[in-house]
Amino acid sequence: MKLLRFGPPGSERPGLLDETGAIRDLGDVIPDFRGSSLSRAGLEMLRSVVPSSLPRVEDNVRLGPPVADVRHFIAVGLNYTDHAIETDAPIPDEPVIFSKAPSCIVGPNDDVLMPRESRMLDWEAEVAVVIGENAFELAEDDALSVVAGYLICHDVSEREFQIHRGGQWIKGKSSPSFGPLGPWLVTQDEVPDPQNLNLWLTVNGITRQSGSTAKMIFPFRHLISYISRFMALEPGDVITTGTPHGVGLGMKPPVFLQAGDVVELGADGLGRQRQKIVLRE
Repeated sequence: MKLLRFGPPGSERPGLLDETGAIRDLGDVIPDFRGSSLSRAGLEMLRSVVPSSLPRVEDNVRLGPPVADVRHFIAVGLNYTDHAIETDAPIPDEPVIFSKAPSCIVGPNDDVLMPRESRMLDWEAEVAVVIGENAFELAEDDALSVVAGYLICHDVSEREFQIHRGGQWIKGKSSPSFGPLGPWLVTQDEVPDPQNLNLWLTVNGITRQSGSTAKMIFPFRHLISYISRFMALEPGDVITTGTPHGVGLGMKPPVFLQAGDVVELGADGLGRQRQKIVLRE
């Protein structure tokens, strides 16, 4: 299934994408995609729904983030060797974990708001997982069993805030609109090999990133198990798993986003995003 949320910000309704590419309204079936609705039982109930029986949604409706009320937005840094090298960072021996504020989450095609103090606004195309079951101290062999599905994340990053303002990465990762998710959550049964997904990103039509999850240093199952050693994972948590090479910081000389730029990104089977960079008023 491809699950999504549509409508104005703060008033999104749950929906799904049918076989024809049309959006169907699930609002009379479940209240939203959060918590237990993302569990194995919750998803199995949705599979029993016949999409053609649901109201069709008008074309060109706004898409919101596919998951509501995210409590933990966890990110992994330096998880591709070529990205670590391009940013002059050592190859990590263990996953580099940090948080993004859930308040930064927006829809896949919403504007990215450039903070007034921003000087080094950067892009990062990533594949994220959404947790569907409670998990703590999870064995690596069992890690994928708690995944509800996969989606695209644009881990927007303000490098000056991240690197030069006291060393706390969350500072450069959490401004409102710095976490576009979607366009939809693709359930695990439709992603037979998450460790073989191509992902890409362009800025103003020029390809900047082109990579594959096959080149992750720490694969999905290791990351989920590792993170669960230190915190309890809950249904609806989002873990975004790092970016391949090609970020602005790694260019010689570095190149950063400016107001008016358009960023597009996508991944195999997970759809695509498009954002315009807009200076915050």
